[in-house]
Amino acid sequence: MATLHLSKERRTVAGIISSVETLEGEGIVVRRPFPKSTFSDFDPFLLLDELGPVEVAPGQAKGAPDHPHRGFETVTYLLQGRLEHKDSLGHTGRLNSGDVQWMTAGSGIVHSEMPEREFARTGGRLHALQLWVNLPQRSKLMPPHYQDIPAERIPTARSHDGLVVVKVIAGSAFGVNAAIETQTPIMYLHLTLKPGATVVQPVPRDYNAFAYVLEGEGAFGADSERGEDGKMVLFAQDGEEVAIANSSTEEPLEVLLIGGVPLNEPVVRYGPFVMNTEAEIEQAFADYHNGRMGTINV
Repeated sequence: MATLHLSKERRTVAGIISSVETLEGEGIVVRRPFPKSTFSDFDPFLLLDELGPVEVAPGQAKGAPDHPHRGFETVTYLLQGRLEHKDSLGHTGRLNSGDVQWMTAGSGIVHSEMPEREFARTGGRLHALQLWVNLPQRSKLMPPHYQDIPAERIPTARSHDGLVVVKVIAGSAFGVNAAIETQTPIMYLHLTLKPGATVVQPVPRDYNAFAYVLEGEGAFGADSERGEDGKMVLFAQDGEEVAIANSSTEEPLEVLLIGGVPLNEPVVRYGPFVMNTEAEIEQAFADYHNGRMGTINV
């Protein structure tokens, strides 16, 4: 078993959420555990989408053309494929397999996320995740900025027994710290557990935390609740550790472990804008329609 430190109280599972399929952008099918009618947000997190894994036929790749954001952050984690992004500040770039883009929309930005041109022409395997992280009121109108972290710069940690590998996108694991700086305390770990492996990850008691299963089947929390592909496992705030075990004897378990300090602030959201009051949402729409968030120059 891979244990990160001496045992403390382990969190129990507060609930397990199933994903639903929905459409985004140009008709992209994504799996979404939240928000949905029965579960809207998990402070400070606003949305989690999983695109794929899917085999895209030549010429059939779709993306998310020009659209605005204000008041939160988008975290795009590309597991497989190639994407291109542009924004109203003049930034352009490419995401390759394993790369992460942590975009702080802040006061407002227009951006697009599309398949990279050659990938769109030839097709291929595409698998991506996008997490929305709310910004505290004090930061909602901060200047927009990016943290683009290529795969080779994402720190990787391993358990002493070699059965668990962790990509440390935010926070820390096995004594390894992330390269990304966050506006509020956030943990974002991509864990791969070999058959029979168990990991016990410290999670501060004041964090809201959940796991999302990318592949395989695992046992979660103090009571070893079962979670499988596409399930979101919510942990109660009743301990300082999260236990995850791979219950398969043949297949690996891939899971995201995500947590953060709740903001405990009013949330008013409408489409691409997340603010604290209705008046701020109205102002965001006015600013966007009047061009104050800029436009993308192709």
